[in-house]
Amino acid sequence: MPRTVRPTAYGTPDVLAIIETPMPRPAADGVVVQVRAAGVNPIDWKLYSGAFHTVADKHKDSAGLAETMPRLGLECAGVVTAIGADVTDARIGDEVIVYPVAGAYADYVTAPATSLIPKPAGLGWPEAGSLILAGATAMHALHATTVGQGDTVLIHGGSGGVGLLAVQLAAAAGATVIATAAERNHDLLRELDALPVNYGPGLLDRVRAAAPDGVTAAIDCAGSDEALDTSLELVTDRRRIASITGTDRRAAAGIKVIGNGPGQDAGAEYRNTIRSELAARAASGELRVLIDSIYPLDEAAQAHKAGIAGHTPGKLVLVP
Repeated sequence: MPRTVRPTAYGTPDVLAIIETPMPRPAADGVVVQVRAAGVNPIDWKLYSGAFHTVADKHKDSAGLAETMPRLGLECAGVVTAIGADVTDARIGDEVIVYPVAGAYADYVTAPATSLIPKPAGLGWPEAGSLILAGATAMHALHATTVGQGDTVLIHGGSGGVGLLAVQLAAAAGATVIATAAERNHDLLRELDALPVNYGPGLLDRVRAAAPDGVTAAIDCAGSDEALDTSLELVTDRRRIASITGTDRRAAAGIKVIGNGPGQDAGAEYRNTIRSELAARAASGELRVLIDSIYPLDEAAQAHKAGIAGHTPGKLVLVP
């Protein structure tokens, strides 16, 4: 029988279990996709750990919170195996990227047909299955802060899944990029045309030394008080600071807060419009989707433990 990974309670990754389920059937306007790769993202373990912020009611379905326990896996890639009666723009056998979706930690997943985009032939399954959530978040943050030619942008958490894509997208847009990361990830950031700096005590002085002409925008992918305070000190226009994670201090600071919480900017319409662009750029090699590790579906708990430890640059992926 088809398998899915579900938390059996709220807690640590040890609560994750493989559950056998009936073969899903598509809704009239939806499809069934056989999952070839599903991206692992911090939101996945935050949803069942109790660490995630409040989700606005209108976003609970897309965040996997419409049921009693969270449905894990908000992006994937795979092959269409069934289509609903009202679907006209998908065919059985289509290779697709699926986002947004909920419950992609599975052998098969259902999704609205509107969540599908074609998977480019030149993009591997692990890359296709783990690109869009982080890529759309990065593009959304850069769009919200209008980063472009001539800017100097500070990206906190530059070696994480979102950070690595934000670094590349900002550099491609013509910005000078300064990225915070642990020393072990500095060479990787240099390869991506960023100037790396260590986070931790003295960060403000290090960034000022790296950007003597000033910083015009900041993207916080780290969520620490240090990242917020440094951004507020360096960037004059608070509308050009965006944060994708962190405490409630962000709302009071007057910056752009990106997410699914009440009053936050989910950017769903914008994110949907740039999915195909992200896939095309990744397929062409313009955008590198850096995969750290690939785990079989039944090792989802190990993947989450690795993600929580935070020592892995790039993406974690589950493969059924």
